[in-house]
Amino acid sequence: MKHIELQVITTTEASDAVSEILYSEGASGVLIEDPNDFNALNEEGKSWDYVEEDLIKLMGKDAKVKGYFLSSEFSEAGLKSIRERVENLSTFGLDKGKGLVTVREVSDEDWANAWKKHYKPLKAGERVVIKPTWEEYKAKTGEVVIELDPGMAFGTGTHETTAMCVRLLERYVKEGSTVFDVGCGSGILGITAAKLGAERVICVDIDEVSYRVSRENAEINKVAEKVDIRCGNLLDAVSGKADVIIANIIADTIISFSEDAMRFLKKGGIFISSGIIKDRSDEVMRKLRDEGFSILEVLFAGEWCAIAAEGK
Repeated sequence: MKHIELQVITTTEASDAVSEILYSEGASGVLIEDPNDFNALNEEGKSWDYVEEDLIKLMGKDAKVKGYFLSSEFSEAGLKSIRERVENLSTFGLDKGKGLVTVREVSDEDWANAWKKHYKPLKAGERVVIKPTWEEYKAKTGEVVIELDPGMAFGTGTHETTAMCVRLLERYVKEGSTVFDVGCGSGILGITAAKLGAERVICVDIDEVSYRVSRENAEINKVAEKVDIRCGNLLDAVSGKADVIIANIIADTIISFSEDAMRFLKKGGIFISSGIIKDRSDEVMRKLRDEGFSILEVLFAGEWCAIAAEGK
């Protein structure tokens, strides 16, 4: 089967927004290649042989966001829409950088293996290590190892937004917790919650590829009996209340469903939100407070922000 690879040359700041554009236009998977992420992780000492220095140099300074579309479902109208939306990112206060959009045809095998050369074991939190299934890693005392094969779903653990979520999960997930993971991607955060002691985890994503990949990763990590993967939009697919809700999405979506997040939390439950550009952190916190949340802590990494808020 052939896929169309659509590449956008942009900035670190705009990479997640571009990723969201590609998903909303029908991409079956998205890959972000950002040398700034690699440099930051290497400097912080959070990775082992994370990526070769020569490869970082070859990548240049721009962030590259690649979306993969089935050839049969890709159209000139969709391409035009993507170009227009990338061009308009500045209206949201984002620096799109070059904003160059290019297209090429690739095979499934090309796409499935393209990003593996960048992906090595990563210490995402104080205890949690994200390990690709094809890599060897000997866990140290006290470490919690998450085995992951993202396949064609979003979420490898290498992005600052995901790493911040992992750190907050380490702090707020308790033994026996119920956790809702909204926009689960590869299932990385829901699986992390389960391996940190959560008794019941519901992972939700609107994308069927994410649904399949999350199920596979739950089985790989031997937490399938705890992790319930559902296909649906935000909290529409869940019932009951959670001790922790986590959403690594974008600021606009977090703002739009913060009221629902409060309704689905137990009293004193924790809402962890990320994928927030730091320039919009005040706006998101203001909305959370308006809904009755108390802000417990705010983390910043690069251009991104994650917020832990307590429900009433």
